[in-house]
This record gives sequence, structure tokens and C-alpha cells, in this order.
Amino acid sequence: MPLYHYKAVSREGETLEAECEAPDEATLLMRLQADGLLPIRIVQAGKQPLRFLLPGKKGARLKPKDINSFTRELLTLLEAGLPLDRGLQVLMELSEHNPPLNALVGRVLEVVKGGGQLSDALERQGQVFSRFYLNLIRAGEAGGALEEVLRRLSEYLERSRELRDTVTTAMIYPAVLLTLSVASMLLLLAFVVPQFTEMFESAGKELPLPTQIVVGVAQAVRDYWWVMFMLLMVAYVAVRMQLADPVRRLQWDAMLLKLPLVGDLVSKLEVASFARTLATLLGNGVTLLSALTIVKETLGNRAIAGKIDLAIDSLKQGGGLAAPVSEAGVFPIMAVQMIRLGEESGHLAEMLDRVATTYDKEIKTAVQRLLALMEPVLIIFLGIVIGGIIISILMAIVSVNDLAF
Repeated sequence: MPLYHYKAVSREGETLEAECEAPDEATLLMRLQADGLLPIRIVQAGKQPLRFLLPGKKGARLKPKDINSFTRELLTLLEAGLPLDRGLQVLMELSEHNPPLNALVGRVLEVVKGGGQLSDALERQGQVFSRFYLNLIRAGEAGGALEEVLRRLSEYLERSRELRDTVTTAMIYPAVLLTLSVASMLLLLAFVVPQFTEMFESAGKELPLPTQIVVGVAQAVRDYWWVMFMLLMVAYVAVRMQLADPVRRLQWDAMLLKLPLVGDLVSKLEVASFARTLATLLGNGVTLLSALTIVKETLGNRAIAGKIDLAIDSLKQGGGLAAPVSEAGVFPIMAVQMIRLGEESGHLAEMLDRVATTYDKEIKTAVQRLLALMEPVLIIFLGIVIGGIIISILMAIVSVNDLAF
């Protein structure tokens, strides 16, 4: 039998990692659940990770928008009074224009018609649905509140998508501006400057120093562009390797949090993700210890994720969530105070949801502030560079004209 390496969370919130033989992944999942463990990741020994069971991880065959659509449309059909199998049948018809989603719904429908639970059917789809998603569906089925869970999942996925789209859309203009500006510089250096170089050489006069520098750079771009391309590729691979190392990744993420404006934006993004995921888990009956362990795996910044261990240790010792989060020093003061208020009032899930909503708005403001600074800086910097190239050429032209007279 194949050997699997798994990572799971116990009822006490402890993270367990071990190896176990099993006929297949599905059998191992059932075995771990029977032992009261919440699987986070399962990898067959000797292979690269094939299945990351948490939100935001790569490896799913469907796009996030397909999962959003599946959740939202299934919720609509169930709210309309259709039974689950009939709802899936209609959903299959609605998704004919999307072959991957249509095939997925067909496989799920086949399992449900055979008497299986929706959670079991989704779990059999491999890495398409995260462990976070599956556990909420299973909790909804156990409590007879599948529609409510689907509603919360739909809201969670939609808000997460909106947050990603806000940041992505805001960065389009600076990216286009930077790309066009770099292309303009390369065009000048590779094609325009060499045309003047021949004229300057025929004049037989030493060129001004700025012109010599520009001509030298232009010659390097024309003759050694492939070397520059290779250097960029090597740098890219080196950065990827550095980020793949846990220690280096931690150092990078910690440094990122200290950058002006960017650090504030990253911190708010992680706080919003932390609060939204934790609120959704708590609202569906997952214990705080287990929920924190799961949330830790969903955070992109390792420096912040590492601080969650303080909260987990505090809870194991009978403490609360707000104090260790405050001591971590990476969460904004307002978020800490709202978490403390939620603990004191006994409405932590509701307060965490408010934290997520609040920081969604803060993120939009932070992005606008960052763009307000980036745009003029990019324009001024690139204007200086391109202007410098043009001025250096004009200096050489004036010098040649002086020689002619």
C-alpha cells in the first residue's frame, strides 16, 4: 500500500504530522476523521504535494470563480425548494457552457444519486474543494442547515473575490504605465540611439560624457540583450528558491511588513483574511483552537501566521485570543480592540465579521493612497530617465554642430 504523509488538527487544536499506509487518499481521510482529526494536508510519500486542503492554495482544476458560481447557484436552487439531486441536475444543465464545471457537477450528482452526502461527493473530487469548504458543508449537513452554510460560503467567497479584485484592478494602471515606459526606453536605446551613433562617429569629435554613457548602454542592449534576459531569469529563479525556504520566506515577509505603505496594506489584507475565515469557521461550530490552526494555514504572510501560535498556546493554557494577538504586534490596534470586545460580549464570530468588513474598506483606502503615491513617482522617474536619454543626444548634436562651424 502507498505511504502518505499527513498533517491534521486534533480537537484540542494541536497540529499533528505523521506517516501512514492506506489503500488510497479517501480511505486515509475517513480514518483520520474517525479518529477525531481534522485533515489539513495529505501528500503521498516521495511525491510533490498533490493536495492542499485550505483556501487560496494552488492545484485546483477549476478557477475560483467556478467554485463561487457553483456555490451561489446551488444555494439559489435549494432556496427555491428543489431537493439536492434535482438542484444538481438543473445546475448541470445551467453549466453546459462551462465544460469543467459541468463535468464536476455530473460527478457530484452521480454520488448523490447513489445515496452519498454532498460533502462526500465534493470530497471525492480531489483537490478541487478545500478542507475549509468541505468541513463547513459537512457541518451544515449534520445540523440540517445546508442552505445556511452555503449562504455563508457564498458570502465568504464573494467577499474574498471582491477583495482580490480591488487590489488587482488598482494595480493595472501602474503596471501598464511601467510596461509602456520600459518598452519606450528599450525602443530608444535599441533603435533610435544607434542611428545617431553613426553620425557622431563620423564627426570625429569626442562625445560628452552623458552621451557616451547612453551610447554604451544602447550598445549593451543591442549586443547583450540575451545576457540581460538570462540574468533576469536567474534572478527570478533565485527569488523563487529563497521564498521556498521557510527561514528566508519568514525574513522576507517580516521585512515586507516594515515597508512604508506596502507593509500597512499587507497587514490589513491579512487581518481581513484572518477575521473573515475565523468568523466563518466559528459561525459553523468549529472550535476556536481548531479554527485558529486552520486559519494559520490560510495566511499568506508567514511572519503573521507564525504569531498565531501565540494565540493557540494562550488558548491551550486557558487564556483568550485578544491578549496574544495584541502581544504579537502585527495586528492593528483597532482590530485587537474589536476582538477583545467580541470575547467579552460572547459574540466573537460576529465581531470578527465586523473586523473583516471594516478592513475591507481600509484596504480600499490604503490601495488608493498607495496608487496616489506610485503614479507620480513612476511618471517623474521614467520622465527623468527618458528625458535624460533625449538630452544626452541633443548635447551630442549641439557638439557636432559646433565642430561643423
